[in-house]
Amino acid sequence: MSSRSTERLPRRFYSKPSTVVARELLGRVLVRSGRKGSRISARIVETEAYEQTDPASHSFRGPTARNAVMFGPAGHLYVYFTYGMHFCMNVVTDREGWGSAVLLRAAEPLEGIATMRRRRGTSGPKLLCSGPARLTQAFGIDGRFDGVDVVEGSTLWVERGVPVPAARVRIGPRVGIRSGVEQPWRFSVADDAFVSRGRPLPARRIGGAGASTRLKG
Repeated sequence: MSSRSTERLPRRFYSKPSTVVARELLGRVLVRSGRKGSRISARIVETEAYEQTDPASHSFRGPTARNAVMFGPAGHLYVYFTYGMHFCMNVVTDREGWGSAVLLRAAEPLEGIATMRRRRGTSGPKLLCSGPARLTQAFGIDGRFDGVDVVEGSTLWVERGVPVPAARVRIGPRVGIRSGVEQPWRFSVADDAFVSRGRPLPARRIGGAGASTRLKG
């Protein structure tokens, strides 16, 4: 197995449609640095894409105070509070002025597992980061991180890791939404134990509908 790269992903990586970035984020490593050089990290295994033309997206009706970050530069975090109890973490994609982002749904814990266990209140490794709310809790992400630049100067970033080959990518419908359910914009690593619970995704060729084309408003 190839050793993972610890180089941060550059701005240009995120400056593409969310449907492209969501697939390419699989296998990358989410990192948060702490005191005295400590780190917590996890390998991204599940994502969902959201576009401005998508009725399931927060950006669908245009910019607001809540979703303003989605319309800003690529490579920033869009963090929102949901169900009155959870935070969800997204990475803004594409060009400035176009509201799109990728939701980080699940990851495999790699470093700082003791810290994750303390924050989550559980020791089960599959319960630490397998779900968007669990992931933000394990990493200590809350509303203060909304707008944070993951490319430059922050304590949270994404490293290159090891990209997932096309044969191991599963693509299918997103979960937890009522609109836009027909879009195949949920991406995960096939047969990975850390993918969140929900409808299993079928095998699907990369380059299928919605996987690599820019959407027009």
